[in-house]
Amino acid sequence: MRQSATNIFQLGIKELFSLRRDTVMMALIVYAFTFAVYTPAQNAQTELRNASVAVADEDRSRLSAAIRDALLPPYFQIADVIDASAIDAAMAAGRYTFVIDFPPRFQADAAAGRRPAVQINVDATAITQAAQGSSYIQQVIDQEARHLLRGGGIAPAQSVEVVTRVKFNPNLQSKWFMGVVQFINVITMLSIVLTGAALMRERERGTVEHLLVLPVRPAEIMTAKVLANGLVITVAATLSLKLVIEGLLGIPIAGSVPLFLLGTVIYLFSGTSMGIFLATLARSMPQFGLLAFPVFMVMILLSGGTTPIQSMPLWLQNIMQFSPSTHFVNFAQAILYRGAGIEVVWRQFAAITGIGAVFFLTALLRFRKAITFTS
Repeated sequence: MRQSATNIFQLGIKELFSLRRDTVMMALIVYAFTFAVYTPAQNAQTELRNASVAVADEDRSRLSAAIRDALLPPYFQIADVIDASAIDAAMAAGRYTFVIDFPPRFQADAAAGRRPAVQINVDATAITQAAQGSSYIQQVIDQEARHLLRGGGIAPAQSVEVVTRVKFNPNLQSKWFMGVVQFINVITMLSIVLTGAALMRERERGTVEHLLVLPVRPAEIMTAKVLANGLVITVAATLSLKLVIEGLLGIPIAGSVPLFLLGTVIYLFSGTSMGIFLATLARSMPQFGLLAFPVFMVMILLSGGTTPIQSMPLWLQNIMQFSPSTHFVNFAQAILYRGAGIEVVWRQFAAITGIGAVFFLTALLRFRKAITFTS
């Protein structure tokens, strides 16, 4: 047992030195945990910002003008006034995300209680702005109508007061969401890529044969790769969490960082094992890249980090419970956003451990066959 631990330790040191000499992989790690996290979070806005809007005012009343003037930056650009006959052409040309058409006698009908219809034309290809912007415009129309008509004593009284409390992201800043999601996605990607590339590098350089003549077992070789690459990702993730997420982006971490890192280590046990498994299926580094890319992309897109997993079909939700990334996103958001403790996330930890054990054993079987075939 002691000899096996010594072998794993020495092989792990070899892996770290080998990775240090691989400038491409080192550059990828630095890029992924810095620029690839910071830039999308800082610049890829999902909330309503600077949306283009136009108004076709067939009423030209005080109310329609008040609504137009209430569409203000930074949510909207200054509203253009266009003719109603130009709406379809303007939308088809992609000039505006929203075009509001006020019908004739809009204010008069509103004052008479006839509930006139206002047409809001929305370019749904701008999907992130379409839903939020249309809802915001409806609120502006309702508020301005109430404000203006209340002066004449004809606005209906509001029977219910709705008080909204936004938790975990009080100002609804998209960078809080994007930053953590990108950070999680980078961990998933690198856990697969680093270990798989390490094995492919050994096979292409012929150094696997050198390992086989040493008094070490395949299980020790694979374990060393899992531990060494997992250690690198854990250290890089810790630095990124402190320097990029909390430092540059200013995203507050609500929960325990050590608890999150513990869960990350467990998750890396699964991800690195999967990387080795995919590497045993490939014959070359390009083949490994073609295998790994769709695997981690599916894991990222369907894990519940980008879109709620509850919105997916039930059969797909059940399948994704066998993916460690689903449980990783679950506990990462619970800890980092909501400040959850071990009593909340232990089920996810247990699930990832079980899935990781299956991946590790499967990868080990393939690894033994692969290096035996190589030799």
